[in-house]
Amino acid sequence: MPKIQSAKKALRQNIKRRKVNVKRKTELKSVIKQFKKLIAENKKSDAVKYLSQVYKKLDKSAKINVIKKNKASRLKSRLSKLIK
Repeated sequence: MPKIQSAKKALRQNIKRRKVNVKRKTELKSVIKQFKKLIAENKKSDAVKYLSQVYKKLDKSAKINVIKKNKASRLKSRLSKLIK
């Protein structure tokens, strides 16, 4: 455990940020999983509509550094390939 006051505060901040980031990552994973489920059930028209929501989540996650920009691009590319 840190002894210095600023280190204690930094630890508190890191714990809070981690909770938020983990929550955002799980939300992102669940959105992607839902999209893949739609494709597996051969509901392509619903999947196409849902794809914009997936893109929005990916872009937002990349913007706030939950995931890297290239990872978001890679996932978007792979998910769009699944529709074809």
